[in-house]
Amino acid sequence: MPTKKLLFLGLVIFLTFNACSEQLKRSFVAPEDITIKKSVRSTPTGLNGKSSNRDPQSYIPDTNNLAQHPVKIIRVNIHFVNSKDSTQNFNHKEATEFAKIALQTANQKVAKNTKPWLPPSTDLPGLPKRYKYVLTPRSDDPKDKGVYCHYDDDLYYYVNKGRNRNLTSRSVIKKFGIKKDSILNIFFQPHHPDSIRSKTYKPHQAGITLGTTVKISGIFSGPKKAKPWNLAGVINHEIGHVLGLSHAWGYDGCDDTPIHPNCWNVSTTPPCDTMASNNVMDYNAQQNAWTPCQIGTVHRNFANLRSKQRKLLIRTWCTLDETQTVYITKDTHWKGAKDLEGHIVIQDGASLEISARIALPKNASITVHPTAQLLLHNNARLHNDCGDTWKGIEVLTDGKQQGKVVFLGTPTVEDNEVNLF
Repeated sequence: MPTKKLLFLGLVIFLTFNACSEQLKRSFVAPEDITIKKSVRSTPTGLNGKSSNRDPQSYIPDTNNLAQHPVKIIRVNIHFVNSKDSTQNFNHKEATEFAKIALQTANQKVAKNTKPWLPPSTDLPGLPKRYKYVLTPRSDDPKDKGVYCHYDDDLYYYVNKGRNRNLTSRSVIKKFGIKKDSILNIFFQPHHPDSIRSKTYKPHQAGITLGTTVKISGIFSGPKKAKPWNLAGVINHEIGHVLGLSHAWGYDGCDDTPIHPNCWNVSTTPPCDTMASNNVMDYNAQQNAWTPCQIGTVHRNFANLRSKQRKLLIRTWCTLDETQTVYITKDTHWKGAKDLEGHIVIQDGASLEISARIALPKNASITVHPTAQLLLHNNARLHNDCGDTWKGIEVLTDGKQQGKVVFLGTPTVEDNEVNLF
């Protein structure tokens, strides 16, 4: 008898669950399902009255939902420029190993969420940067490793001061650069031997950014040659310039990078006792911290469809990765553009408001649960950035409750497979 009761109870539970499941219906939204309202504001503003689409604050990663901020991968190649007798720089196998370690160490600094020291009166968080570098060989050469050795007596050296100063010269870039429009080229150039022999010339590590190319100097031969892990700071600093960051000791457009004396390190005397910096865009011994505004600035530039920074990225947002699905569990407003890699699911009781460009990969969809809603502003744009299509907006219905899609003006919804608007 107890066994029969248990079987009966299980059948009731199964039928009840099955009945509830059948009530939940799915359908892709059609134009007649959309609620259209007048837009309150066509271009929402962020801090300081800036357009929210341009405000770095709109691009700062949300640590509670990092799928909203997929890691951007920057293509990099590395060049070692040497004299014709090959005595002034690393060569071949040694150069390749040096390049890999230098880039790996630079990536490790980017990946570590170190807190900024400045401003001293606040406790800025050390946020994830959500970008990294990858050595990128030419696709047409299976033997290419993305590391190159060049031999040229006229172009191998770097002089950062004096009559023969050549740090701003692009000659070496024009001659040896590879796919500069889509790969960030890094050139390691030794100081000229004549410069090193001068008592007034300091052959320290230095660098300069020229467009999407970086030139870095140092001692790359002999007993005092540089160690690859010691170049991480200057690599990240110069790439920071490529990505749109300015020196942080002066005015750089970020309120969380105060003007300061640019101390090399902490000292026991003012001002470096309280105003030393560890910011990657200052000249200091650490160069291991990024502020929220700096991170936001980088990702704003990545999201700009016409920026030079975007052209350096591997287009990871073209292929659907369901592990990168974005779940909206509370009222959320996206004011900055995004290139997502997964679906968007707006869960019951939550709303997603969009005031920017959002790219979705092939086969991705937006799902609006029965008591959830999607609100699209005038300047919202849903699209696929890879010449393909995405599925569309799916609403779920449970009895009389149905997910809502609201147009606050006339947003743009394009490239979707179902019910093109």
